[in-house]
Amino acid sequence: MANLIPLNILIGDRTYRIKVLPENEAVVRGTLKIINEKILEFKTQYAGKDMQDYISMVLIWYATQPAKSVETAKSDSDLQEFLAKIENTIDQML
Repeated sequence: MANLIPLNILIGDRTYRIKVLPENEAVVRGTLKIINEKILEFKTQYAGKDMQDYISMVLIWYATQPAKSVETAKSDSDLQEFLAKIENTIDQML
């Protein structure tokens, strides 16, 4: 089994203990930051709801966002490098 590291994460007003791969820690923490910021945003917009309502709103929002995984970001970077090489080649031909 892979070497998992324990993380204490906070979502809304609850703390959870999870285990993740070390290389995924930054992604998990970034996702948690977005989730908690959205919870605060929904709390401001829709006062008087309970935490479960806010978390449900964030879940719906998050599920409907276009997915951009690490692999997609890597392929975008690769594509940009490839296009830059093509552009340099064209510039040299002119």
